[in-house]
Parts: sequence; C-alpha cells; structure tokens
Amino acid sequence: MAHILPFTPKPAAKIGFQRVRKKLKGGQAESQLPLFEGSGQILHLPDTLSAFEKALLLDDREDERAAKFYQQAISEGDSLADAYCNLGILESKSGGTTKAFDCFTRSLREDPRHLESHYNLGNLYFESGDLNLAKAHFQIAAEIDPDYPNSHFNLGLVHAMNNDFSAAAEAIKKYIELATPEESTKAQELLTILEQTIRLRR
Repeated sequence: MAHILPFTPKPAAKIGFQRVRKKLKGGQAESQLPLFEGSGQILHLPDTLSAFEKALLLDDREDERAAKFYQQAISEGDSLADAYCNLGILESKSGGTTKAFDCFTRSLREDPRHLESHYNLGNLYFESGDLNLAKAHFQIAAEIDPDYPNSHFNLGLVHAMNNDFSAAAEAIKKYIELATPEESTKAQELLTILEQTIRLRR
C-alpha cells in the first residue's frame, strides 16, 4: 500500500509582502502618468504629487529613491500608516528585518486595523519561524478584509505547519473561492494533498 507523506510546506511557498496602493490625486491612475520617454529615461516627478505618491511611483519601478520619499512622507505626516508599511517592505527586501518589524509596528500604531501591515507582519513572523504570531496577524488581516485571498492562503500554510490540517484545508478552500482560476491552480493541488492527509489520519 502506498503512503502519503505528511504535508510539510516550506516557508518559501507563502505569498509575499503586500504593498499599499493608492490612487493619485484627481483620480488619475499611477500608470497613466507620462513619466518615461521612449528610451526609458525618467522625465520628472510632478510637483503636484505628495511625497507618498512620489514614493509609490518610484517603488513601482524599483527605484532606490522610493525609501527616501517614504521617509519624507513620514516626516511630513503624509499617509503615515501607508508610508511606514511600504518602507517596511523595502527594509525587509534589503535585509533589514529588525527595521522592517519596526516600520510595520509603527504603521499599526498609526492605524491598528491597517490590513497590509498586519499581513506583512504575518509574513515576517512566518519567515522568522514564529508561527503563532504569524497566525495571529494573518487572522487579524482576514478579519479586517475577509475578501483578501492572500491572508487565507498564508493562514492555511501556518495551520498546515502546525499540523492542524482541517483548519488548513478550510483556509485554502476560502483562498480558492476568492482567487482567480489562474491563481488557485496550485492551491487546488495543495488542498488535494491536505484532504488526503486528513483522510489518512482518521
């Protein structure tokens, strides 16, 4: 008789950080600004944009100046929770885990129900191996916005790593329900493995 190995997801399988998005003034989408010439040279950042909006535009293009503008936004009191959150992602990407934790917690001090900061803290705790705190922040994110699929997916991974396969399967089912068909393909495979594991343990 064949055996199915216990489900042990790797931390790298989770869905990564979520940056705060925000429309520019006047309802103009960020992608509509004519910031590049045909050669790909930056023209300029319009003076009418706030420091946070400038940071978003630069962040979209992975321009290292984004961090400076997020810091400027913070010093000016511009979109504080959002600026701290996005700066935290940049700190994490550059290896500054402690600074990233600080940024996300400062974001939550400004807005205790800040979805992206709870979700991103969940990711940081997940990567640090603290599954209990990761679970808590993913659960809070799922409470704040039950329709945000990534919280459910990562929560499912945490439950699976804690050997709570029934809770993991429920969270993954919720993700599949909310995600696009393309996004849910891998999750469906994961759900099949979880359900097989549950059956074997009965």
